[in-house]
Amino acid sequence: MSNAITTENLANTLIIRFNRPEIRSPLSVFVLEKLHKILDETIENDAIKKIIFTGKDDTFASGADLREIAKLTNETAREFAAHGQNLMNKIAEARAATIAAINGFCFGGALDLALACDKRIASSNAMFSHPGVGLGIITGWGGTQRLPRLIGEAAALEIFLTAKRVDANGALKIGLIDSINENPLEFSIANFCVECSS
Repeated sequence: MSNAITTENLANTLIIRFNRPEIRSPLSVFVLEKLHKILDETIENDAIKKIIFTGKDDTFASGADLREIAKLTNETAREFAAHGQNLMNKIAEARAATIAAINGFCFGGALDLALACDKRIASSNAMFSHPGVGLGIITGWGGTQRLPRLIGEAAALEIFLTAKRVDANGALKIGLIDSINENPLEFSIANFCVECSS
């Protein structure tokens, strides 16, 4: 589990990589805690101008660990949702530019994370979905607010209520991503403002 997420400093850029593609890199409690710690440290580091989130192989990341979700009570579910919301808000409010370099599957909570970023760059094999409706759950990490603002209410409702999968071309067409590039990480390193997050 300790290798579920890795970081790399590259000049003024911090690369955060979700590193468990064999299980679709879930945003488990462990991963959330580590992300909180990384971001808290990065927020205080003025030398970091850009934060890039990416995955490994054909997976960016997926949502919460379903085994952990199954154990939640009414009280702990609220705490869990708030913990994820706080993390997404840290990403959205970061002074550094935040970029999701989406290299494959981007489902559930991982889509919420990508939505919290300033930019979303996807490979041509990227796939997006909010599968919660099929599981009888809905995201509590801010996606229900950010997705309609980004792509419009009708398109967002279709994604939330049908759990449909949207490929990279479809995502570009509806404005879910900013561009398609075969190496989204390299493209994200080479581009975008590093002095601001706009």
